[in-house]
Amino acid sequence: MTTVKVSQPAGPEQKPRSRRRRDLGDHVARTIGGLQARVLSTAPQPEAVSALARLRRGIGRTPGFDFTLERYLQVPEHLLGYRPADDAEATDAEHAVHDAVTLYALHQQSRRDRMHVEGRGLGQAMSELVRNSAGPEGVRRRFAALGTASTYQESIHYLRSLITMLREHQIPLDYGLLADDLQTLRKPSRRRQIQATWGREFFRSRPSTDVDTLTPDSNEEDPS
Repeated sequence: MTTVKVSQPAGPEQKPRSRRRRDLGDHVARTIGGLQARVLSTAPQPEAVSALARLRRGIGRTPGFDFTLERYLQVPEHLLGYRPADDAEATDAEHAVHDAVTLYALHQQSRRDRMHVEGRGLGQAMSELVRNSAGPEGVRRRFAALGTASTYQESIHYLRSLITMLREHQIPLDYGLLADDLQTLRKPSRRRQIQATWGREFFRSRPSTDVDTLTPDSNEEDPS
């Protein structure tokens, strides 16, 4: 794939406006914020450190896998949303909370800086990762794969890889926003909406003097 850099007149760099979280995202942000404070305190609380390790083991698993993590993974009744006919199945909200919190636990692993930061969307974080990475093309390929993933499970697979890279470069993310995005991503009819939102955040966060044009095949519309 050929990448062409187009020079543009330099001007004042504008930071993209932060997206606003919904109620579910606010709930996740409060939950993770409390866990983060206990893990990063001067004297880290053993319960919180242990929970972080157990949450990491939950990545990719079904919501409800560990009863002892209820404090971090439970969704309030009024936020559960649509309940499947089979009440044993998790709702979209439960999946979103589970995946956002367990991915945060991966992101925070062995880091003393806050990896959950208010107002940092996924596309913004990816843009910073591209600028800081020694292998930016690898980041772009993984982010592009996330942008064309056709199932929720495939999206989580690529997110896990990208968040590992964010952790390596100590680039934070707003996990409340991510939870909101994941809840929407669970709905096949709205998957493209969230993927496009991440793409716009990414492009709007790039310096105006370094714009990459996409090759036609990478910019094609998914016919599905």
